[in-house]
Amino acid sequence: MSPNDADRSLVERAQGGDSRAFEMLVVKYQRRIERLISRMVRDPDLVHDVAQEAFIRAYRALPQFRGESAFYTWLYRIAVNTAKKALVEIKRDPVSTDSARARPGEDDETYRIDHELSDGETPEALLASKEIAATVNAAIDALSEDLRQAITLREIEGLSYEEIADVMNCPIGTVRSRIFRAREAIASRLRPLLGTREGERW
Repeated sequence: MSPNDADRSLVERAQGGDSRAFEMLVVKYQRRIERLISRMVRDPDLVHDVAQEAFIRAYRALPQFRGESAFYTWLYRIAVNTAKKALVEIKRDPVSTDSARARPGEDDETYRIDHELSDGETPEALLASKEIAATVNAAIDALSEDLRQAITLREIEGLSYEEIADVMNCPIGTVRSRIFRAREAIASRLRPLLGTREGERW
């Protein structure tokens, strides 16, 4: 059974009144949703609350879900909208706010770089990796909300351009443009570290 088929089965059970089925969906996607929200809501203390609110909204809206998109695409859209609503309510600008980050999970890329030293990796190489990771995170934090959201959905969550367009409610061409601009901004920060020339990625 594919992930989409498994989600569809759980959704149908949840729509039929099986609360345990929805709990399984929450368990499956909670960390990914919190990671997404942490890129928008800069206060790590609020991330869990916003994620919880997103899941409550999803549960209430579940009877209207018709399966026209994948469940996680639909859920991400709700999470993004919930995060935007939270930002309005607390009158906080996600670009200029303190860039404190949520505590990383074990599946987070930065966590792995910070906490693992693989065979054959020297302390110097690890330090360089940490510096690159910190530079990438700083570059992402400095992006506008739309660019940060697009690059997060693409590079961290692995969504397709079509799925991102669905989540962000914009044309695919706009998604491609935002991701290109985000990648260029990140590349410009990395070039001094990697010694690449303009026009090269990294």
